[in-house]
Amino acid sequence: MLPAPPLLAGDPSRLGGYRLLGRLGQGGMGVVYLGRDHGDRLVAIKVIRPELAANHDYLARFRREVELGRKVRGRFVAEVLDAGVDAERPYLVTAFIDGETLQARVRRRGALPPAEVGALAAGMAAGMAAIHAAGLVHGDLKPGNVLLGAEGPRVIDFGVARAVGGRRGDATTAVRSGTPEFMAPEQFDGVGVGPAADLFAWGGLLVYASTGRPPFGDKGQPGGVEALERRIRYQQPDLAALPSELREPAAGALAKLPSGRPTAHALAERLGAEPPPGRFRGLISRWRRGGSRRSGWR
Repeated sequence: MLPAPPLLAGDPSRLGGYRLLGRLGQGGMGVVYLGRDHGDRLVAIKVIRPELAANHDYLARFRREVELGRKVRGRFVAEVLDAGVDAERPYLVTAFIDGETLQARVRRRGALPPAEVGALAAGMAAGMAAIHAAGLVHGDLKPGNVLLGAEGPRVIDFGVARAVGGRRGDATTAVRSGTPEFMAPEQFDGVGVGPAADLFAWGGLLVYASTGRPPFGDKGQPGGVEALERRIRYQQPDLAALPSELREPAAGALAKLPSGRPTAHALAERLGAEPPPGRFRGLISRWRRGGSRRSGWR
């Protein structure tokens, strides 16, 4: 049985050299389909919305961001495999990861056990390090953009992330964009942001995974987004539910100023994000045995 709902009336059956099998989801940029390539490998294909495809400025940014996205390589990311920027319906192809999102997992079963939170932390740090090494900022790291696969967590939706240091209107950093519950303080300022914003989201995701709730509440609470922004700017999150090994790195990642946060590379090294090849349970076992401490975390 295929891991996707069937195609709807009006959906294409083929795109480029790919056969479409079902719908994986839909978002602001377009529809994500499950497909097969000519070698019968399963892939995820994101098709751009028609109104965006007709926007020449957007397509120019899309082309540049796809070029950068192709450079991201790592075990904990869903790699960009192909793109049809000049197709009638522009699309982006990434590796398909058979797993559920962190959001779906928490909604279905509640907070993750401590060992799984540790493995998640290490894998996400390594995924962000790969993205940042390619000159990209994810800009919208959230529970729906982390997949829990058999081989470990994978960071997704970075293929059209923002280039570091770009200009507004070019392939640029995020400007007041992202999911409010996991945005860094500087993302509310309407200016370009850097990799440190992704680290703030990383810390927030650890709280979410450990408690089932965002670290500063959500925009549905009294006061809406404005009250949420104030909490993010001025309140300190409760990290008591996190595994003890993760409280200090999470606190650093959730520092209010970008300069106070660690880099993704430093976190990945300290958390032992590259265990011997094996299934996700191997990474979980490593954390149960105290692998993070052996890898240098104190």
